[in-house]
Amino acid sequence: MTTASAGRRRLRAGLIGLGAMGRNHARILSCLDGVELAAVVDPAGDPHGAARGVPVLASLEELFRHGVDYAVVACPTHLHEEVGIQLAAAGVPALIEKPLAHHGEAARRLVDAFEAALLPGAVGHVERFNPALRALRDRLAGGELGEVFQVVTRRQGPFPHRIADVGVVKDLATHDIDLTTWVTGQEYGAVAARTVHKSGRPHEDMVAVVGQLTDGSIANHLVNWLSPLKERVTVVTGERGCLIADTLTADLTFHANGSVPTQWEALKTFRGVSEGDMVRYALAKREPLLAEHEAFRDTVLGRETDVVTLRQGLRTVLVAEAVLRSARAGGPVPPVLVS
Repeated sequence: MTTASAGRRRLRAGLIGLGAMGRNHARILSCLDGVELAAVVDPAGDPHGAARGVPVLASLEELFRHGVDYAVVACPTHLHEEVGIQLAAAGVPALIEKPLAHHGEAARRLVDAFEAALLPGAVGHVERFNPALRALRDRLAGGELGEVFQVVTRRQGPFPHRIADVGVVKDLATHDIDLTTWVTGQEYGAVAARTVHKSGRPHEDMVAVVGQLTDGSIANHLVNWLSPLKERVTVVTGERGCLIADTLTADLTFHANGSVPTQWEALKTFRGVSEGDMVRYALAKREPLLAEHEAFRDTVLGRETDVVTLRQGLRTVLVAEAVLRSARAGGPVPPVLVS
């Protein structure tokens, strides 16, 4: 399908799922340059009118008869494997919402199916397209902080009623796992975690994670659905200061280590840091979901892009499972890494 679509003026896209995230995808696909939203699949129909007049179908078989060049999978996580395997068998490239699947083996089967079919596939870890995190990553790559000591993320807020089939680790903490490996270029060497169950649901609604990355730096993640405060913050601390990305506002600030000369002999041996200059960078702020869709559209057209690959999505699911194993075991565990 990719070859056939390359000569057309517009790609035909299909969307599976019209839940809260699916409706956002429908909005983007309805106005994405070079793309036509051809049809939507959702057995529950379209009570919110999100499909904007395109056909709403009950099954993937009907979607295949419509003819699509690629699909966006935004159905519940436990259906990702079933839907993705059918798309791969039909030769349809897919952008699959994060997490890639509800457990590691399902994620592996998805990777295998798309790789065997030589099809483009990507995972919707949209934080990689946030302007603040992209600028943070560029500055780390440029050596602005020198050696990185620690990555801290805080991702908290009220419970989203759209989520029913996974807990906070696989729904939200997968963002932090993915972005940490992406901005640092490091893998997780080990993780230790504690979870909390307070909402009466079968899945955890709070997690605190301490991880060690392969270069020896530390990662800390606080993620929950129990806070009235909505917060999405990433702090990277290194030998020259720290960078703070607020992904709700797409702001990036730099706090430099200060250097204040002292004549006090007793303090001269202190090797800590002091407060220095603080700079908030001016960034061009484009919607991350739009940027993600543009990247996958270009991937389908055979262009080089920086989408999150299915294999990277598998790695994130496996680290998330290690977090849950650690919480159950009450101690640190090494994640299963992907070659």
